[in-house]
Amino acid sequence: MALSLSNLEPVHKLKNKKRVGRGGKRGTYSGRGQKGQKARAGHKIKEQERENLLKIPQRLGIKFQARPKPLVKIITLTDLDKNFSKGEVVNNKTLVKRGLIKKTNGKMPKVKILANGSITKPLIISQIEISKSAKELIEKAKGKVE
Repeated sequence: MALSLSNLEPVHKLKNKKRVGRGGKRGTYSGRGQKGQKARAGHKIKEQERENLLKIPQRLGIKFQARPKPLVKIITLTDLDKNFSKGEVVNNKTLVKRGLIKKTNGKMPKVKILANGSITKPLIISQIEISKSAKELIEKAKGKVE
């Protein structure tokens, strides 16, 4: 048998979709059963309450919030060697004057000197945190740490 437009047939049966809840010949409940959420117009099934609660981010009080840690500005020995001359005092005020650190909101930041690089000049360092290795290198260059 040759294929032509007159003998084409669909594989599945042609069937209209059931339109529920429109009145007519479906009885009093229109195929929805009795009462309940699924019997109502515009019904949407609620998700479980616990799942919804877990989606909301937990906001704790101020006492539990992470406080921002104070920023520590790091200065290397090479920075000191470039910006300071022989026998000068290095402290927060002189570092601000030379432009190595900046005040934040009118407050002086914490400063720590690390032993990156080398130092050739004897400097006097006061009121600044300093690493052990940096302290040794400064004392080798005949500087002082107060």
